[in-house]
Amino acid sequence: MIRKKSVLSLLLAGAMMVSATACSSAPASSAAGSGVASTASTASAGSTSSGKVGKTVLKCSFNQSNDNPEFKAVQEMSDKLYDATEGRYSIEVSPNELLGSQKDSLELVENGAIEMAIIANSLAENVNSDFGVIGCPYMFDTQDQQKKLFESGALDDLFATTEKSGFDVLAAYSLGPRSIYTDKQIKIPADLSGEKIRVMQSDTMVQMLNLMGGVGTAMSQGDVYSAIQAHTINGGENNIITYTELKHYEVAPYYSFTNHLMIPDLLVINSDVLKKMSNSDHAAMKKLSNESIESMFSMADEETAKCKKEAEAGGAKFFDVDITPFKTAMKPLIDKTANRSDMTKKIYAEIQKIK
Repeated sequence: MIRKKSVLSLLLAGAMMVSATACSSAPASSAAGSGVASTASTASAGSTSSGKVGKTVLKCSFNQSNDNPEFKAVQEMSDKLYDATEGRYSIEVSPNELLGSQKDSLELVENGAIEMAIIANSLAENVNSDFGVIGCPYMFDTQDQQKKLFESGALDDLFATTEKSGFDVLAAYSLGPRSIYTDKQIKIPADLSGEKIRVMQSDTMVQMLNLMGGVGTAMSQGDVYSAIQAHTINGGENNIITYTELKHYEVAPYYSFTNHLMIPDLLVINSDVLKKMSNSDHAAMKKLSNESIESMFSMADEETAKCKKEAEAGGAKFFDVDITPFKTAMKPLIDKTANRSDMTKKIYAEIQKIK
């Protein structure tokens, strides 16, 4: 217990140091922390190169670049939030794991060190295993199906279950289908035999990769490039945008379209911060979060096409795959996940309706 508290203290200190560094270089970060349960910074209302800065600035951790559609969607949402709350709130997104990995960032949100983060669904699954149903392999055939579910309100009951852990889910995003990349072309599950493939830190993700024929290796995204380079692992699985942004094509140039997963990323906020908002500000936050889904998906389509060309120019080779044997291999996991609880059965039924 003492060790856990010490680790948390280091995380909190790290977040504060990074925030302080950002303060010296970016106008949006120029305010000090508030000293209450929410550590939102305060600043004079005004405009900066990154948008409008509210009286209260909600710090949001993100593990990818500021070119990423998810970053842009939340930044766009921040300007709208500023207007809707008459300058009371805005959001400052810190990219590239500046505030820590997704796992660390979620812990910081839970404990009020920062207000918001964009995290992988697999981390929410560690809080409530029912989240696995929306991050299960081959659950969606198209991104449009996924977007419809995210905007429908059918996930509200699921999202409400995280409040007891200190955070609320505001919206679900997705950067598109994830596929396998390594130093060779993957055609069938047998091609993955003995291949250590990085997956997100989730038991379901490890099971998924093992069923696909490989060896699922849980690892923070920031460690993947060097791990492939050092041959600690053989490759990874991700969407084209992330594959390109992190330049993984330099160490794993063969990208095989297994399209096995369209896992959500979740925009989360500290529960106490949300509760302390006025009714009108709370409603604005919820409304704008939902509206940001459409914007994010639209930008993701454009960015995927752009990133594919960039990766190809950098030496990446893309291969179509007959997904049938991979999809068949996933059936036990899909059935287990879909029937885990009454909630997962309900959500699975909603997904089938959308299809």
